[in-house]
Amino acid sequence: MNSRVTSQQFNREYLRGDLREQEPMSAHTTWRVGGAADVFYVPADKDDLVNFLRSMPTDIPVFFIGLGSNLLVRDGGIRGVVVKCHKGLSSMQVTEDREIYVEAGVACAQIARFCNRNGFVGAEFFAGIPGSMGGALAMNAGAFGGETWSVVKSVTMIDRDGTVSSFQATDFEIGYRSVATSPEHWFLSAKLTLDSGDLDESKSKVSSLLKARGSSQPVQSANAGSVFKNPESDHAARLIEQSGLKGAKIGGAQISEKHANFIVNTGHATADDIEQLIAFIKLEIKQQFDVNLQTEVRVVGEH
Repeated sequence: MNSRVTSQQFNREYLRGDLREQEPMSAHTTWRVGGAADVFYVPADKDDLVNFLRSMPTDIPVFFIGLGSNLLVRDGGIRGVVVKCHKGLSSMQVTEDREIYVEAGVACAQIARFCNRNGFVGAEFFAGIPGSMGGALAMNAGAFGGETWSVVKSVTMIDRDGTVSSFQATDFEIGYRSVATSPEHWFLSAKLTLDSGDLDESKSKVSSLLKARGSSQPVQSANAGSVFKNPESDHAARLIEQSGLKGAKIGGAQISEKHANFIVNTGHATADDIEQLIAFIKLEIKQQFDVNLQTEVRVVGEH
């Protein structure tokens, strides 16, 4: 679908969220690049999201985002609708069964702190994931040896028609940075099962993980997290560093001097600069080591 979508195509009567037109995605991605979304919607809550999807013409593409990490939006922007979950789907609570209910828009770092405050251990690794729960579920995000789906018991998802369904973790095929789902089903929430334990030790672990992240990753620069998946029995950062590419630039995009698996926006990068640099890294690693690096970041939109 190449024709632009406008907000006039939506029935606003029952909508309580924030509906915008021609919204620059550079304001909603951690790389701070990307063209405009035709229509941009921030739902007020889950029920409002259901009404929004039900009110949409069926031929309009939908794309969900959270904090905008792990995402490269091209300079031509996104045709269709972008739904941002971060503000409207932000509930988190301890259930009667002592499980953690987390909605898709909750930042992963918040999950780590919340679990610690409420007497749970095992979620400390979330402190090292720069995105939100929805994205972490969609790609089985991980950090410091932990992975999202290792603590997930069940999830709810919403489809293109606004229908909400529940699933057990065992219903999914989970892999390294991958989860097999239908392209028009999106995660709304999850229930996590965690153990009780030494809270002081857990708090100390979260602090040390955040300190390690700050010392080893370019957290002060605009980036999208790790760009490439680690090849089996190796690390993408090691290969990139060994290739001599650390610090290489195309336009305003640069391979981080601090961590070779990060690309930073030095202040004036375009999405095309970043995409070209990703392609250049892949080519060099293939030529030097005969390894096909796979991107961890999702690339969307039009050139």
